[in-house]
Amino acid sequence: MSVEIAELDLADAATAERVVALQRASYAVEAQLIGAAELPPMRETAEQLRASGETFLGAARAGALVGAVAYKRAAGTVDIHRLVVDPAAFRGGVATALLDALEARERDADHWTVGTGAANAPARALYERRGFEATEERVMPGGIRWVRMDRPAGR
Repeated sequence: MSVEIAELDLADAATAERVVALQRASYAVEAQLIGAAELPPMRETAEQLRASGETFLGAARAGALVGAVAYKRAAGTVDIHRLVVDPAAFRGGVATALLDALEARERDADHWTVGTGAANAPARALYERRGFEATEERVMPGGIRWVRMDRPAGR
């Protein structure tokens, strides 16, 4: 079953709460993958999401929100801040559909960047298939290893 991608309006309280719930479920799985008790986005509120300054695209399947990607654009750079998928929809093409939609929307960008847990093998593989390469790795508070991945346009 395909997904429908649309920009999300976080000013709508119900939409913002759906994104919060989706994000908490998705990041709980990542936390397990990378051996963290929790990740900061698991504590974010709807108000904090609205104040993030990020643009959110959502993926819906049969009317239910099953994924979201949020990003900021500065000049020619697209910085992906979050990519979350409902664990029940993992391996169903949701993340790929969201990234396809984002790339179509921001097709004139000349640089793409994203960060993820260094031990999050599924996320790293997804980005590597799309031409991203690890460019920085560091240890974050709480001992979480984080990796930045970048991709120039045209890849």
